[in-house]
Parts: sequence; C-alpha cells; structure tokens
Amino acid sequence: MLGRLESHLSDSSIRGLDLIDPETLTRAARALMAGERDEIAPFDEKRLDGIVDLYVRTGIQVHSPGYLGRQFSGVVPLGGVVDFVSSVVNQPSSFYEAGQLPSVAERIMAEELNRFIGWEPESFAMVTTSGGSLANLTALLAARNKAFPDFWSSGSPVVDGAPRPAVAVGADVHYSVSRAAGILGIGESQIVRLPLDREQRICPERARGALEAAERRGLKVFALVASAGTTSVGAFDPLDELGDLARELGIWLHVDGAHGASLLVSDKLRHKLRGIEKADSLAWDAHKMMFVPAPCTLLFYRNKEDSDGAFQQHASYVFDEEPDRYTELDSGGRNFECTKRPMIMPLWTLWSVYGRALFAEKIEYLCELTEEIHGILLDEPDFETVHRPEANILCFRHRPADLSDEHVHRLQVAIRNRIKIEGNFFISKVNIDGVAALRVVVMNHRITIEHVRMLLGEIRRVAAELSAAAR
Repeated sequence: MLGRLESHLSDSSIRGLDLIDPETLTRAARALMAGERDEIAPFDEKRLDGIVDLYVRTGIQVHSPGYLGRQFSGVVPLGGVVDFVSSVVNQPSSFYEAGQLPSVAERIMAEELNRFIGWEPESFAMVTTSGGSLANLTALLAARNKAFPDFWSSGSPVVDGAPRPAVAVGADVHYSVSRAAGILGIGESQIVRLPLDREQRICPERARGALEAAERRGLKVFALVASAGTTSVGAFDPLDELGDLARELGIWLHVDGAHGASLLVSDKLRHKLRGIEKADSLAWDAHKMMFVPAPCTLLFYRNKEDSDGAFQQHASYVFDEEPDRYTELDSGGRNFECTKRPMIMPLWTLWSVYGRALFAEKIEYLCELTEEIHGILLDEPDFETVHRPEANILCFRHRPADLSDEHVHRLQVAIRNRIKIEGNFFISKVNIDGVAALRVVVMNHRITIEHVRMLLGEIRRVAAELSAAAR
C-alpha cells in the first residue's frame, strides 16, 4: 500500500477524471471480493493490492496538475499518515476521556488560529465539525436559539401577528445554508436574499433596505450569513461593513469561511477578511486550503457562552453530572456528533512540525497563480473573464469570434463535459447571471502557468471540434 501511494504521489503527469461506467466498476469491485462466507478468508496480498490500485486509480487526481475542478485538496502527505494513525487507534474526540490529545489539540489550534481572527483570548470558543455544512447548521442553530429561546422545546413561535424567524444571506450563498433553514424549521420562504454588487459580494447599502423590507413583511431576521470565499467565484463579502450593520440591527453575523478563512494565516492576504473580528461565528474548512484530509472544519464563536446554545440535551451516559477539569474540554454538548473523528490531529501535527509558513506560502502561491491566469486571459481575444479573482477561484468563458450570444451557454457546458470525459484535465462550471462559465480552482502547488496554457489549448481544440461536428 505504501508503494502504491509513493508511486501515486510521485506521478506528475497531467490527469483529470477517468470516468468508468458504474456497472463496469461494480463488476471489477466484486471480482476483488473473497468468496468465502462461513469462515475467515486467508489474507491475499494480491487482492489487497488490487483494491488499493482500483481505489487510487478511479478517484479524483487531486495531486495532478490536471486537477482544477473542485475545492477538495491534495493533502500534505504527513497529514495522511497522522490520519492513518487516528484510524487505527480509533479515539472519538467529542469527550476528553475518549480522545485526550485530540481534545487538547483542539484547544491549542483554537488559540493559535484566533491570533489571526482577533477575539479576546479568554472569551471565544471553537469546536470541530464534520464539514462546513454541519458547521453552518450548528452556528445558525445557536443563533436561532439565542433569538428565540423557546424554539427548541416548544417549536416555531409563529402565531397570528407575530414575526416569523428568518435568515438573511447573500444571493450567492452556499446551498448548505438553504438546507439549514429547512432543517431548522425556518423554511426557505423565510430566507432573505441580499443583493450583490458587480463583484458578486453582498452590497451593504442595499442590504439595509432588504432587511428593512423583510421586517415590514413580518419577518424577524435573527442571523445574517456572509461569505469569505463563495463557492461559485470565490468572492469575499465586506465583513467590516456587514459587521457594523448586523450589530446595529441586533442580528447574529455568521461568516461561512469554509473556503477562504484560511487566508487569515497569510500576512499578504489576511486583509481579504477585514472585519472578521465583528462576526459572532465563523466556519473554516481546514480540509480545503489548509491541505489536510477531509473532513476537518473549525467552528468558531466570538462569545464562548454562545457555543453552548446550539444543543440542549441531557444524557447521563455521556454528559457528567459533576463537571471537572477534564470534562471542561468535552465538545459533545456543543457538537452534533457524539462519535466524532479526531479530525484536528492532522492539522495540529502539520502546524507543530512545519509551522504557519507551510500553509501561508502554499496559499499565497495558489492565489498569485490564479491572478496570473486572469492576466493571461485578459490578453486572449477568444476568452472573457467573468470577474477578477480574490483568491484561487476563477471563472471565464471561451468565446470564439464567430460565436453568437445565444450559443455561449451551451458551448461552455459542452466544453466542460468533453474535457471531463477525455480525462486530461478536470475543471468545473458554474452559471453566472444565468450563463454558464468555465471554473478553475487552483488547489495544487504543482500547477504552473504552462499547465494552464495547455488547458487553454485543450479548450480551443474541443471548441473547434464541437463547432465542426455541429456543421
């Protein structure tokens, strides 16, 4: 297995997706299964080698220069080694007695990273969650319970004439927030979508009007969700201004920084999150731009007391009746998960061994490369950029001179699908203002500008072949 992984990591070839028909893959997987059922099958090294080979070969090639499609990260290999140790020793980390070092490591990393957030050292709190979607849900649950204290026990407080609970979001917010509104009993119809500016960021001036209009409709907005690195274009909402607005109106400000919060560790890029200290909560995916195995999400609260407000259960089999210095490190009462992976261990280990510079330098390189790609596209007459990148996400369109406006959307979709199937590069697409755009996410430090030029050549070739086939 180590040999397979060593070969995989040392392969610098350009690879995208190798999509296999699901039935074909199912047959290949079944062929690797032992036939014995009544007794333990003897260990078969070739069978294990086949399983690992199939697993590695059919996955997204996150370590290849051809991978520019998603926000999944190639991991720093040492992080994977520590994750292997975690799997073997199997210490669930929601309670100190079950995972002592992970519980301490969570507190240490909270203190380390809060240096870049800027909250009072003794007043904030952090808990790990399995993914940004769960972090967003947990933060909004805490915000809802603070604004409507009886909601948890009595259900929705809506009665005739009373304001209905609502959440305000940017129009380009991650879909997990809409899901959270449904799960929390708020309802998608009570989501107030705030207008965006030309850079796809929440416009504070127009946001005030939207919030006031929501109040006139009988809605009580208890939380405003801003983004630090939207999924579609990587936009950073103006946290400083939104923080002031939220505080003035008595609204909880939650920042979905799943993708972009990692820029805080860079002296060059930290300004993108100016005003983050005004937030009430922050979701931060370390498995994106901190390059550790997924999932590893950090959910921060500005006020420690608020972290206890999301859940209100009592369970004698896990929650101690007499708290002590050990149970004060328990996170089970503040977290949805009772059995939780010690996901902090790869991050804490990398931070301990290499320090902040490992993360800062890699993030800065990826963002600088994305800016360079943007500059190249500006000089190419058959490409148009949709926005200027704020981090490592860039959206653009291929527009040959003879392409009419009505065919722009379809061409981008067709290009992306053909490139995905051919398997040399893996890119994604997103609709912006109703028109598809090609999307690259630069997550791999092995990518150079020459690889990008090769991708642009592939796009041109595919577009020409599609045009010829349509004639």
